[in-house]
Amino acid sequence: MNKTLALIFGMLGVVSSACSQNPQQEEVDIFKTDGGKEVKLHALVHSSIRIEYGDMELYFDPVSKLGNKTIDYTSIPQADLIFVTHEHGDHYDKEAIKQLTKVGTRFITNPRCAEMQGYGLVMKNGDKEDLDSGIKVEAVPAYNITEGRTQFHPKGRDNGYILTLDGLRIYIAGDTEDIPEMAGIQDIDIAFLPCNQPYTMTPEQLIKAARVIKPKVLFPYHYGQTDVSTLPASLKEDGIDVRIRHYE
Repeated sequence: MNKTLALIFGMLGVVSSACSQNPQQEEVDIFKTDGGKEVKLHALVHSSIRIEYGDMELYFDPVSKLGNKTIDYTSIPQADLIFVTHEHGDHYDKEAIKQLTKVGTRFITNPRCAEMQGYGLVMKNGDKEDLDSGIKVEAVPAYNITEGRTQFHPKGRDNGYILTLDGLRIYIAGDTEDIPEMAGIQDIDIAFLPCNQPYTMTPEQLIKAARVIKPKVLFPYHYGQTDVSTLPASLKEDGIDVRIRHYE
């Protein structure tokens, strides 16, 4: 897919400071779509991402509290779309969903979380949907493959998501290792890949996955105490722009 240079070089500004209780201190990366629309990616915490796309507000795995970090969702815009990958407490938070929900908010998730929430647009691995304002989403597999760890995220239960916004393709992997299905994930502009064993990938697995997916920009996320500081240098020769944000 042919992207403008503005996507890769021109509109990649960052508002940087520590992600903490104050939502105004989020780190923000700005991109442009094929049609010149602005997409802002807000780093909230861990696996929680806010995406501004025109007048649409999208949230992925919003959680209110993780360790000593809290997010006050009543102080930022409510959601048009909320996506949840799976049921674990650092991804699925009923209170955060409640605070973000307004009239017309759509909740998109896997079968288990829809059951727990009592409603939602259910997507299973391989499902595709055309949502509001031309937004397209595909649910893709997310699971563990390392022996002794497959119970954390069993195959077929959880989702990753590929979001397409006016040609801009964003892969939000969820909790996964470097699974074989990643070979079929192509034309990705921005990828969010998790990096903390025993639950997701080691840095070495993440590097392997990045070289398979070949995103233009990569955000390691869900990394907890894992040292991800070497990843930018490790993938520099692959032409992948690795950005470390506060996704501990």
